[in-house]
Amino acid sequence: MSEALRRFGAAGVGAVLFGVAFWAVMLIAGPMMLMVDLAFRPYLPNPADVGGPKDVYTAANFAKVFFDELNWKVFLKTIYSSILVTIISLGIGYPLSFVLVRAGKTGWVGILMIGLLIPFWVNEILRTFAWQLLLARYGFINTVLMGMGAIDDPIQFTNTDFGVQIGLIYAYILFMIFPLYSTMESLDPNQIDAARDLGAPLWRIHWDIVIPHSKPGIASGCIVTFMLSAGSYVVPELLGGTRAIWFTKLIYLQFEAINWNLGAAYGFTLVVLCLVFILLMMAVFRVSLKDIAR
Repeated sequence: MSEALRRFGAAGVGAVLFGVAFWAVMLIAGPMMLMVDLAFRPYLPNPADVGGPKDVYTAANFAKVFFDELNWKVFLKTIYSSILVTIISLGIGYPLSFVLVRAGKTGWVGILMIGLLIPFWVNEILRTFAWQLLLARYGFINTVLMGMGAIDDPIQFTNTDFGVQIGLIYAYILFMIFPLYSTMESLDPNQIDAARDLGAPLWRIHWDIVIPHSKPGIASGCIVTFMLSAGSYVVPELLGGTRAIWFTKLIYLQFEAINWNLGAAYGFTLVVLCLVFILLMMAVFRVSLKDIAR
């Protein structure tokens, strides 16, 4: 702080601190507090009732989340699918990150990293539309499978939970790979070479050396991938349609129907779930917020 005061002066440091505080309060804390307030208030279609005797705090909105059969099933399906997407992304991202790190600075590694990034230069909506073409009933994947004789009739990929899960894995797998790659890159390769020279099998090397060192990256990748999957709207909407409704679709429908109170309750429930998942990952991998941020 003293160095910053010397370089930028009290006015400069004060302006930066004010900007950070304004951003945190107005764009994060403020909307979150408003959402919580709306979630615990009843939906009053008549504006004259707002602030009157009917406008009292209640948990009725949350009762619809947990006791309405449709909402409960959609909520559980969203959580299950998001966890599955996270696990599969970890299963793909972990070995890929390890191979990239072990390959060092060779040219093909850079080409592969650029190849992973290029599709993400395109808007998420356009990338999801591309998957619609790939997964369509007579799209590229079904055409290839039928041409190879693997299937006789086209497989229904779109408008299913399976199609949504494929789209989510593709959409957010980089958020799993990069934290893993970052943490694995800081691992001393001599430890792996020494363990291999001493006769340790590959699984033992990963269990005793690579995974313990990569815990912050694994936790960070799982947290981000799960949160993005659970909160995604575009991918489930385009690949799932009306047959694979996501919880975010229910939130959108409530706000579209001007029932902001129920929509806020749905949204707050999703936020709480993500916080619980963060704490769970921190407990499982025994990492702190400082470890994840690093």
